[in-house]
Amino acid sequence: MTPEKQLEQLVDNNKDLGKSRSPLQDAMREFRRNKIAVGGMVFVVFVMIVAIAAPVFAPYHYATQNLRNNRAKPMEGYDILVSYAEKECHWYNTPLEWGCTVFIAGSDALGRDLWSRIVYGTRVSLSVALAAATVSLVIGLIYGTVSGYSGGRVDNLMMRIVDFLYAIPLLPIIILMTVYFNAVSRQGAESGLMSVLINLDRLAGGLLFVFIAIGALNWIGMARLARGQVLSYKEKEFVEAARAIGAGNGHIIFKHLIPNVLGPLLIAESMAIPGYIFLEAALSFIGLGVTPPTPSWGAMINEGYSGIRSNPHLVLFPGVALSVLTLAFNFMGDGMRDAFDTRLRGRN
Repeated sequence: MTPEKQLEQLVDNNKDLGKSRSPLQDAMREFRRNKIAVGGMVFVVFVMIVAIAAPVFAPYHYATQNLRNNRAKPMEGYDILVSYAEKECHWYNTPLEWGCTVFIAGSDALGRDLWSRIVYGTRVSLSVALAAATVSLVIGLIYGTVSGYSGGRVDNLMMRIVDFLYAIPLLPIIILMTVYFNAVSRQGAESGLMSVLINLDRLAGGLLFVFIAIGALNWIGMARLARGQVLSYKEKEFVEAARAIGAGNGHIIFKHLIPNVLGPLLIAESMAIPGYIFLEAALSFIGLGVTPPTPSWGAMINEGYSGIRSNPHLVLFPGVALSVLTLAFNFMGDGMRDAFDTRLRGRN
């Protein structure tokens, strides 16, 4: 740490003398000092707003076609009927009405507005990131907590299962699962649980099976981390005190252990989100992701890379969007780790 930063930190500490702060307040104060992490969080929040209010930020629906203007260049204008714009364009009769007759980021081979598809594609990337992270966190937390708290033979057996799964390459398994789910979805099912899942997957544009494939196989690292945290905390004084007053196992787990181990797991999961986004993009790139015409940045890159020399914008715009979003999550995750881990504070 430079002398200037040491002086600044000393002044800040003197200002706070006599004021008591909780560990969470200390962590948030440290996070706010990391400008890159704050910038990443602001961008992620902005992308979430764009995903929720996609019709506001996109002139057309992602499936709207204009075959007379396929592979248009960025900011290239085109002629349309007023009735067509009034019916299809979200920006008609607004100050942004000029966007109804201009391809802001160009158009793809089917004449679909590329900017609109990129905007709607944020829904896919964020949905996969949040759903896969939630599934991974819940399964890993439950599995690791039970294993670490039980100990003995139960812990040994559960961890040997995790070790076995670690030896299996996850990407081929995920690909096989998505291929299987897509095949079953094409064949259809008349009744039962699979029929319900197929209908839900169709309503979600092919995202449900992607959620299942990605989230259900990425909990292994969370389980090992949760087990390690539980092994550390279950020998602490406050847990021994809870046992001494007759608290049951459920009370100790839910009231004492999980609240303490959840923080590191959330930080680790936030740093794993960029991997989920890239994994979904890779699956969509090879045709195993969302169902067309649902937009995915990986599928858009696949559609445009064959003509990258003549129409580089078809790859450039979704590629930049994918890269910037993953970088923002990385910056935010690094900032959260530095803020909540007291051993890393003051090193930068």
